[in-house]
Amino acid sequence: MKKIEAVIKPFKLDEVKEALQDIGVQGMTVTEAKGYGRQKGHSELYRGAEYVIDFLPKIKLEVVAPDDLVPQIIEAIQTAARTGKIGDGKIFVTEVLEVIRIRTGETGPAAV
Repeated sequence: MKKIEAVIKPFKLDEVKEALQDIGVQGMTVTEAKGYGRQKGHSELYRGAEYVIDFLPKIKLEVVAPDDLVPQIIEAIQTAARTGKIGDGKIFVTEVLEVIRIRTGETGPAAV
């Protein structure tokens, strides 16, 4: 099993969620986050004063899936989250050693 973490622009969440549901992803965790990458934030003017916004709003999406579904998930996220502009986000894929469903005690892929 793999854990896919994607950091995306907030307004792309609905499109990504729909794309993942279309390929059969049943569950995900979504967290509001703030951060920056190469774009390093930006400056804005407010009442004549300039100030810097270092951390931009992002959404962190987490999905745990069987190995055979990972390429489809990555493709779905890339396609749905892409705007073509800087700050579209990143996808991280890591190995999951064990999953345990708290309610029933199921382990492994059955627990996902």
